[in-house]
Amino acid sequence: MPRYALKVEYDGGPFSGWQWQDDRPSVQGAIEAALARLERGVPRIGAAGRTDAGVHARGQVCHCDMAKDWAPGTLMNALNHHLKPSPVAIVAAASVPEDWHARFSARERRYLFRILNRRARATMEAGQVWQVQRPLDVDAMRQGAAHLVGRHDFTTFRSTMCQAKSPVKTLDALDIAEVETGAGREIHVSLSARSFLHNQVRSFVGTLEKVGSGSWPPERVREALDARDRAACGPVAPPQGLYLTGVGYPEDPFA
Repeated sequence: MPRYALKVEYDGGPFSGWQWQDDRPSVQGAIEAALARLERGVPRIGAAGRTDAGVHARGQVCHCDMAKDWAPGTLMNALNHHLKPSPVAIVAAASVPEDWHARFSARERRYLFRILNRRARATMEAGQVWQVQRPLDVDAMRQGAAHLVGRHDFTTFRSTMCQAKSPVKTLDALDIAEVETGAGREIHVSLSARSFLHNQVRSFVGTLEKVGSGSWPPERVREALDARDRAACGPVAPPQGLYLTGVGYPEDPFA
């Protein structure tokens, strides 16, 4: 069966997450329903990562197997037609080898977390950012974040429901930038790693917000990391500010 890679963008607000569920709307379910309008019996699709309820994506990647050969552009356009009006779009499609896998072939995942740091309530950006009204010290947040980069046991920063075999992961980068927008000051937390634990990014951001607000000194992030205890983590940031921005492969299928 011909296999295709799909790059997917979606607003996670209306969905219970990426993964298909019997009784709740999911991004996977929306795409599979669109595929079913094109061919009967399309196998279940696989994704690079399972985003949680409310989490967005600008560069999620999945693969699908079709019975007939489709021109990638035709497949993309047909899926987008049948995905309306759901807030899901296929932004690129490519033919890939039959052993290519969106998850197991991936070598990097990239995430962005957006914090809107202003007192006035969010209107246009509601549901797309985490709004923090109290001022945040970005330099302090960067000092705290420096303790997290590298290979560590991240037990403190993973959900108790995490199914990963090991809490040991390598965080390749964690960068924090200030961005002035028409809506006010945003703080962007960008992260990359081969893979992440469940709730790891949101746990990082919630902890770093404590540092930025002055509730924690930056050194306490290292203490929390070394504790290897979920109780030592700061609050988990809400999902609406989180975006899966890209997935890296040895060869970019969309190049």
